Amino acid sequence: MQGLVDSHCHLDFKHFDKDRAEVIERARSSGIELMINSGVDLATNRKTLELARNHDFIRPTLGLSPNGLERLKPADVKMVLDHIQEHAGEIVGVGEAGLDYYRCLEPSLRRRQVEVFSQVIELARSLDLPLIIHARDTEEEAFGMVKDLDKVVFHCYSGNLDTMKKIVDRGFYVSIATVVCRSVPHQAVARQVPLERLLIETDSPFLSPRRGRNEPSFVLDSVRLISRLRSMDPAELARATRENARRIFGL
Repeated sequence: MQGLVDSHCHLDFKHFDKDRAEVIERARSSGIELMINSGVDLATNRKTLELARNHDFIRPTLGLSPNGLERLKPADVKMVLDHIQEHAGEIVGVGEAGLDYYRCLEPSLRRRQVEVFSQVIELARSLDLPLIIHARDTEEEAFGMVKDLDKVVFHCYSGNLDTMKKIVDRGFYVSIATVVCRSVPHQAVARQVPLERLLIETDSPFLSPRRGRNEPSFVLDSVRLISRLRSMDPAELARATRENARRIFGL
C-alpha cells in the first residue's frame, strides 16, 4: 500500500539508536510517504530537527511534554520555547504539548502543567502553526483551553465520544494511534471520527499493535483494522488520512 502517513512518531528516541536506519527503510518500503516526528523537550527537539534535515520525508514538530515538567525551572521552559520560536521556519507544528493527569495527582503540579501549556498555546498562536496536543485524562480541559485556535490536532486521542464530537465540530483533527488494534474504546472512536478529520499515527516506539517496540511501518495495522471497522477500502482510508495530514500540516 502506498501513500501512507504516520502523523506522529518519535524516531529520535533511544529505542531506535541501534537500528534507526533500518526502521526508516522498513517504513519507506511499507509505503509510508511521510512521517511527522514530534519532539517533547529541548534534547528531542534538537534531534527531531536533525532527523528532518537528513530526510525530506520526515517533517518536524517541536514541543514540550507535560510529563517531567517538575524537573524544569521557568528558565528551562523559556529555553525550550525560545528554541521552538527560533526554528519556526523549519517546523510544521508546535507540540506535542498539553496536559497529563494520569499519574500527576498533586494539584500544584497540575497547575504548573496548565501554566506551561498556556504558554505553548500562545506560541502556536503567534507562529500560526498547528498545535499538537497530548491530553491524557484531560481531553475536555485541554479542548477548553484551545477552542479559539484555528489549527489543532489531538494526538493519540483516548477521550470519550462526546469530547471527540466537540473537537471535530470545532474543525480540529483527531489522531488515532496503533493502540486501536488492541483497544475496544479506541475502536469505538475510530468508527465515528468524521473521515475528513481523521489522522492515523503510531506514536512509536510506544503503543505497538504487536509485541515489543512500535515503529512507523506498523501504521499499516491501523489502516487495515480501521478500514474494516468503517467498512471501507484500506487504500481509500490511506488516501483520506494522507490528505488530512497534508492539509493540517501545510504539506
